Amino acid sequence: MIKVLNIPLFDQGLEVAVLDVVTMCLSDQPKENRCISATGAHGITQAYKHPEFKTILKSFYLNLPDGMPCVWVGQLKGASEMDRCYGPDFFREVIIATKDLPIRHYFCGGKDGVAEELKGVCLTKYGNPNVVGTFCPPFRELSETECINLANVINEKETDILWIGISTPKQEKLAKRLSQYTNIHFLATVGAAFDFHIGKVQQAPRLMQKLGLEWFFRLCMEPKRLFKRYLEIVPCFIYYNLIEFLTTITTEDSKHDN
Repeated sequence: MIKVLNIPLFDQGLEVAVLDVVTMCLSDQPKENRCISATGAHGITQAYKHPEFKTILKSFYLNLPDGMPCVWVGQLKGASEMDRCYGPDFFREVIIATKDLPIRHYFCGGKDGVAEELKGVCLTKYGNPNVVGTFCPPFRELSETECINLANVINEKETDILWIGISTPKQEKLAKRLSQYTNIHFLATVGAAFDFHIGKVQQAPRLMQKLGLEWFFRLCMEPKRLFKRYLEIVPCFIYYNLIEFLTTITTEDSKHDN
């Protein structure tokens, strides 16, 4: 792991992350409700500003670097094998890797019908028939009773991996709450992956993703909804990392002077 703004991020690549998840699901290890977040600059800056959310992310089993800016910072800090683990790609690769394995998936997220449509995509496009249930959460926060009831359904389906596709930080908070009541291997939060895979939202071209410009592509696609978010995220992420870098240099200089 490598810390970016004090959040531990997975310091390897997508293949390693997928293998880890699949291997653990097939092992004899007990189900420990391990939480995974595919988090980028948005999640990192939210955690920097909100201590409660930072505590949640720091408690997760894995925080996958969802965006290139996080990868670049991690590489600058010495994580030479660190690569982007994009949420939609992580979801797709795990679904493909488990299509012929006894690993059961449950989908939670999206507007009405999205999760059910995604279940069909997993079967027809990726050949995975092992989606055992779907749930469309309300826009409001679930009550404790609703949370327990949902967890009970997930447990009854003998789920191995719960996929949550809403927005940050709501999805991570929901995963953390559900993990108190579930008996599964993983709760993975993957943001807009549901909408991307059913074709509801267009993904940025791969070149733009590699250049760290996916935010710009999405802003062009949905300017009214995303303008305020990205106007804050991009400058804040750069600023906070710069401050951390300068603080580290100052601290090191003080040690040498002493």
